[in-house]
Amino acid sequence: MKNLQYSKGVTQYLPFFYIIWADDLLSASEINVVKHALEEDSTLENLDKELLLSWLKNETSLKDKEVKIWKQIIDASKIKLIESESYPLTFYSQKITASYFSESTFNESLKKIELNLGMQPNHYNHLFEVKISTNNVSKEYDNTIIDSILKGKQAKVVDTFREDLSATIFHWETIRDKSAHRKKVLEQVKHLANKGYGAMAYPTAYNGTEDMEGYAAIFEHMMYVDGSMAIKFGVQFGLFGGSIQKLGTKKHHDLYLKNTGEASLLGCFAMTETGHGSNVRGVKTTATYDKKTNQIIIHTPGKIDNKEYIGNALDSKMASVFAQLIVNGKNEGVHAILVPLRDKNHNLLPGINVVDNGYKLGLNGVDNGKIWFNQVAVPKDNLLDKYGSITNDGSYYSNIKNPNKRFFTMLGTLVGGRICVARAGLGGAKMALTIAIKHALQRRQFNDNKKMQEDLLMDYPSHQLRLIPLVAKAYVYHFTLDKMMYDYCNETSDKRKVETQAAGLKSIITWYANSTIQECREACGGKGYLIENRIADLKNDVDIFTTFEGDNTVLLQLAAKGVLSDFKAEFNSAGFLSVLKLLSNQINDSVTTANPIYTNKVDKDHLYDPEFHKNALNYRTRRLTYSIAKRIQGYIKKGIPSYQAFLKVQTHLISLGKAYSIAIAYESYYNSITEIKNEKYAYLFKKLGVLYALHEIRIDASWYLEQGYIGATKSKAIRQRVERLSTELRPHINALIDGFGIPEYCLTAPISK
Repeated sequence: MKNLQYSKGVTQYLPFFYIIWADDLLSASEINVVKHALEEDSTLENLDKELLLSWLKNETSLKDKEVKIWKQIIDASKIKLIESESYPLTFYSQKITASYFSESTFNESLKKIELNLGMQPNHYNHLFEVKISTNNVSKEYDNTIIDSILKGKQAKVVDTFREDLSATIFHWETIRDKSAHRKKVLEQVKHLANKGYGAMAYPTAYNGTEDMEGYAAIFEHMMYVDGSMAIKFGVQFGLFGGSIQKLGTKKHHDLYLKNTGEASLLGCFAMTETGHGSNVRGVKTTATYDKKTNQIIIHTPGKIDNKEYIGNALDSKMASVFAQLIVNGKNEGVHAILVPLRDKNHNLLPGINVVDNGYKLGLNGVDNGKIWFNQVAVPKDNLLDKYGSITNDGSYYSNIKNPNKRFFTMLGTLVGGRICVARAGLGGAKMALTIAIKHALQRRQFNDNKKMQEDLLMDYPSHQLRLIPLVAKAYVYHFTLDKMMYDYCNETSDKRKVETQAAGLKSIITWYANSTIQECREACGGKGYLIENRIADLKNDVDIFTTFEGDNTVLLQLAAKGVLSDFKAEFNSAGFLSVLKLLSNQINDSVTTANPIYTNKVDKDHLYDPEFHKNALNYRTRRLTYSIAKRIQGYIKKGIPSYQAFLKVQTHLISLGKAYSIAIAYESYYNSITEIKNEKYAYLFKKLGVLYALHEIRIDASWYLEQGYIGATKSKAIRQRVERLSTELRPHINALIDGFGIPEYCLTAPISK
């Protein structure tokens, strides 16, 4: 083989051409990338270029014999491809050429082809007889820099909290007795309170730091220890303490907030009832003001009107009870009242009945219970009266005269809980992904009997496709929730818009968390089913996140109604001009989607363009909004009541809520990463964003095809790009999961070692 029929210039291209002809997925635009590189390559003689260009012509059919010769030349060189090199295929080609021609220098044209086509070793390692030297760690990106980008302005709080999690009390262990589990979790929560974390979101006057954004950041990290700890922490300081802070006034803050933050006063948040879950407005518990005694009487009127699934119910001394406030015989709507549950010896007070919910699918370290009230009297001042109070003369007063607006204002103050639940779900997904991917970077399975060892799970395209897009989504949702919490804490933000976005994002992110953890469980096979490897508990604990703090299906309808309200407001404010604008948008959409050049455009620059992603995701939201508004309008014109009209389009509402939330997530992420100054890391984060967007468009490809927004060719190209991006990110996957910043002492799963 030393007497080659090819020149030195042609020989260096043989591995590339062999792979190109073995890969029938190359598009015309990608072939043009190769042509352009050949034309610019000054190392090639004219005859070399002519031969290589002839091999790229679609009408030229290369004989099998010639392709086999390429492979023989490659294999006979006995050169090993080093996967960990910066440009493994380019270096491989140069080494092969040097083995036949004594020397060969690094070729920039080959590098451009490798880079622009995203050619990764796992694309082609099955094509060669010579074993590729693998290394599961890429040195191109530093996980500590990635971590610092994710931490952002919360770096100091997060770093301190991570260090505190190294304490012995947070060491993970399997506990299957709920009493023992609850005891340990309560100790953990009190330990965190002693460190000052419980009061983080409270004003400085009550030992807090007024840092709700930092609170959300550490909330995610609690999932790395135990989901039960995260939820009990959230109930005590976020829900119970948050209701006092957000719905109460200074007298309540002075009496209770400091003790709540220190966990010397344990409390619960009694909103949900057995007969009424998501419909808070319909709760049956009553709070009747007795003018004679100046007290409020809390009462459970029926068998299924008890408070249900109340976290912290067994440990609490006090409850924040949501009930129908009745003053002078008039129902003023749902308000929150502080109701003592137990005395100093932890005995239940008269009229209070608490029953343990018992064992659950997960979160068995949280003491959920049912609570009944039988004519329980509390002082009038126990009413959390920021938005509605009882005056000294015994009448009801509120600055917000409209009862509907008052109700939603009260609930809107507690939106932070929904954001934190989504954050906890994201933490569970990050933990599961880290365990599953670290396992896949070590575990080998199957092989070609001519190879020395089996292949890493992570090198299989199917494994990459099932896990790497989920990592991209984790990054997108991380930045999205950071932005969401910032908006929630910003006094100048549109609170109704924040509530709409939080409802939708909580839904799609907690559903994402559940499906991701399940995928990770399956990706680890039987090992993922073992309790010691943590995924099983994550799966059970995160499951409930889809239905507490608002059932996801209901929340998506809430988000969709918020979008429709914006649509209606725009329509009403601009009148005829708005109608013209809407019709113009529809016409433009029709022209665009009917244009074959656009619907079948498949070049890389277009498919990777953020403007294409934004347009596609916003187009889905806009079309769904318009069509649902037209349907509702049609039903109402026929005399159907508005409530019934909404029921008829309920499934449509859910689709709109989801589409809106996905578009919001992508836009939040893209706007956030534009602030990354380091170009190298900005490129990596942009690639993650591209994968997220194309993956979401791919999931809804049937809808886009029905609308004519994309054609079959484009749909296929998007699928191929999702696969290719997944393989392009494979060398950096270890840096990406380490970039989550999960402390080593929290990664106790044996398969992650």
